[in-house]
Amino acid sequence: MSSFRPGPRIFLETCRACRTSTFRRAHTSQRRQFSAASRPQRKHWPVTLAGTVLGAGIVTTAWYLGPESLLFRTAFAEAPPAPVDVKIEKTKKRKGLSKEENRDTISSQHLQVKRSWEKPGVYAWGSNVGRVVAPDSSEQVIKTPRRIPFFDGLLLRDIKLDRNFGAAITENGDLLQWGEAFSKDIREPTATLTGKNLKSLAISQDRIIALGSDGKVYSVSADKESQEKGQKVSESSWIPFLSFSSNISYRRIRPQNMGWSEKVTSISSGSEHLLILTSAGRLFTAAASSEAFPSRGQLGIPGLVWETRPEGPYDQPHEVPTLRGFGITAIAAGDYHSLALDREGRVFAFGDNFSGQLGFQPTQESTYVDAPSLLPMSQLYATTGQSPTVKQIFAGGNNSFFTVDAATIARPGDSAKPALLGRITADTWASGQGILGTLGNGRWTHVQGTPSKLKSLSGLFEFNETTNSVIPIRLKSLSVGSTHAAAVMDNVTQVRAGTSRKTDSENDTNWGADVVWWGGNEYYQIGNGRRNNMSVPGYIAPLDSGAEVERSGKRKEQHRFQITPKHRVDLGGRKVDVEQRVECGRMVSCVYSGV
Repeated sequence: MSSFRPGPRIFLETCRACRTSTFRRAHTSQRRQFSAASRPQRKHWPVTLAGTVLGAGIVTTAWYLGPESLLFRTAFAEAPPAPVDVKIEKTKKRKGLSKEENRDTISSQHLQVKRSWEKPGVYAWGSNVGRVVAPDSSEQVIKTPRRIPFFDGLLLRDIKLDRNFGAAITENGDLLQWGEAFSKDIREPTATLTGKNLKSLAISQDRIIALGSDGKVYSVSADKESQEKGQKVSESSWIPFLSFSSNISYRRIRPQNMGWSEKVTSISSGSEHLLILTSAGRLFTAAASSEAFPSRGQLGIPGLVWETRPEGPYDQPHEVPTLRGFGITAIAAGDYHSLALDREGRVFAFGDNFSGQLGFQPTQESTYVDAPSLLPMSQLYATTGQSPTVKQIFAGGNNSFFTVDAATIARPGDSAKPALLGRITADTWASGQGILGTLGNGRWTHVQGTPSKLKSLSGLFEFNETTNSVIPIRLKSLSVGSTHAAAVMDNVTQVRAGTSRKTDSENDTNWGADVVWWGGNEYYQIGNGRRNNMSVPGYIAPLDSGAEVERSGKRKEQHRFQITPKHRVDLGGRKVDVEQRVECGRMVSCVYSGV
């Protein structure tokens, strides 16, 4: 059986080709062969005795008939059966196809990566009552991913979607707005705030907050009429002593007492409030809506409500004094609650806790907490022999998510193998409202205070051929909408097929990162074409379904959408680092080509 390959080799080739059918067939043959050889022989005495008598009769008859008899020759002249030659089926190049055409034919993932580079743009789906996901259509819902023609061939720095308005930052840093809440007469995205070199966005229930590359924060109304009729800002010119009025009305959000080189590095907003993180690790909060002042503790400053606010602009930032000196590294805002992660991996939560979204059970005395509270994440691993460190935080709607690196540690009296000490397991936890499946834990829960593990996104490992080791599969990102969520896995990807001699065979293909979706699906925001809610993460079909039909012909093949990781490609004669990103909003979703 010289052609039989050992299990590890089969696994490596399977990972490289991203196909499993061959492995399963070979593995089944191997399992049957070994199980047959190692299965203990049972003793059946009656059968053995009968066989002995019959065998003696045959030998006697053969001796009587002589060595030339037919029976004698039949019994002793046959050669032993030849061993079964187990071979692994190899993918063969189809005749008449080039290497690249063959890659397109044998791999859906390769074709998806290729088309994301050739045709960058925005796919959107979900509620279309505000003409956001399909500005040129009067359909109330878009059931599966559909391209927004305006963005064909365009790269974006960021995008945020509400069911009534949308906002995006172009590759040049200008703000685009569209939707019924922006204007009932204008269907296409329109440039509003320009020349500010914007890099990221956050949206409240009626305003758009934009962060510039220089750390300046701008607040713009989602309504075009308010932009035109509101007070214009006096802006300086490159010509000394010359100023002019801005083309639209906007507000500047200015944190006070900033250090010499300190600037804003990140923003996140809920329905009414805004979180502002600086390069010094300080956290500021502010009102983000012109319709309502935060009143559920989400600002993190005890006693701060509309009646007690200090003099000055209603949306002036306030530093959260409790977190001063902790060195905050990440922030996340839900509709009415806030999360902060410090450099030691500790999580602080404050704001509305009606559904347990802060990570602990709500109390009857109050449904919100107006001061940062430390989450006892270590209690989740009290009996596991692991030491947890929170790596990422995400929030949206009435839910919070945490990704944790849990390292195996030695405990007194523990018999853990030395090789396992320090081994990292990547887990994902969720808290908050789960009645629509948004927790992703397979249960439909009204209130989930203690974080619940998402088993589908926890304890995952894969083999990395580059490092020749088994590594944990973490989450690269997680976008949380009002009732649904999507997670991009940080699995091993391949985007260099055909670029070197090692990856230039006709069977070397590209593949991206896995993406899973779950939660509320009333407006088809998950994108699977069905309306039922999902309490467990699941895949959706590739974005360009037409290309899949063209590739597979009449065969009914089922493939999943994979997102393209960052890679430098040639777009119109220029080299650009581009990647696909996922964004979940209020009853809507999109995938866009980002820079």
